[in-house]
Amino acid sequence: MSNTRRIMLSPGMGFLWVCTLVGLGCSKAETQSPAGLDRHRTEQILPVNLNDAEEESYMVFLTRILEEAEIPEELARHIQGVAAEGPAFLMDLLSALEGDPYLRVLVDKEHALAVAYEPEDLVELTGGFYRVSRRGLLLRRAAGMALEEMAAAAQADGVLITVSSAYRSYSYQETVYARNVRESGQETADRESARPGHSQHQLGLVVDFDPIDDSFAETKAGPWVEEHGRLFGWSISYPQGYEALTGYRWESWHYRYVGRELTYFIDTYFNGIQQYALRFIYHWEKAGGL
Repeated sequence: MSNTRRIMLSPGMGFLWVCTLVGLGCSKAETQSPAGLDRHRTEQILPVNLNDAEEESYMVFLTRILEEAEIPEELARHIQGVAAEGPAFLMDLLSALEGDPYLRVLVDKEHALAVAYEPEDLVELTGGFYRVSRRGLLLRRAAGMALEEMAAAAQADGVLITVSSAYRSYSYQETVYARNVRESGQETADRESARPGHSQHQLGLVVDFDPIDDSFAETKAGPWVEEHGRLFGWSISYPQGYEALTGYRWESWHYRYVGRELTYFIDTYFNGIQQYALRFIYHWEKAGGL
């Protein structure tokens, strides 16, 4: 029996897609994503099962998830339109859902990591193509490799990247948060500092570039990382103008490593807003997916 598997999206949707998942060959959207990401990688089998007996069609399910994730109406309509045209959105979503779940885990003011959570593959940042502001900074191995790769590209463009903060344990974040409250007051601290367990830094996938203030955006590194970071899997967590969404003011220096597939998904369908995409994925997975 052939190991070729197919996705068929048809009940009640007015269209028919059949995607062969050996090589991800589809009848539409035969395009490549940037940074060398090929949606049609050979011999890759994605875990997709669509049951004809499912109570909801794909589009109804997608609409429900967009509503639960509180995606703005205009953006939700755009995603629905793309999803209705062909399998590209679903294929890119499934690609983003592969691999390490901590790359996509939602960590914000409402969703916390366990007190005892600590990544098992932390490595010290020693600097190569980048600098570190002090010794003892740690990142997960994959993030560290992506940082080195990005820094090499930056250096080739005459830009030097400096890292000032990376992994923070739960207990260390307690110290950071308490200090910020003491120095700036509760209201200001909550705009700039996460409560223990609610910090993305605990993931070991986040770096704060130097300087850790608004002036980073005015350095040579600031615009460079903003433009090119996505090509290496780095996504800004707290963009300008989205404090009502993220709960934090603009932090031009705070980037999270989510991997190239997820960065592509964030940029392509959610206008580069990490919080929207991670919230969508959170509700998609919570509902069990398709």
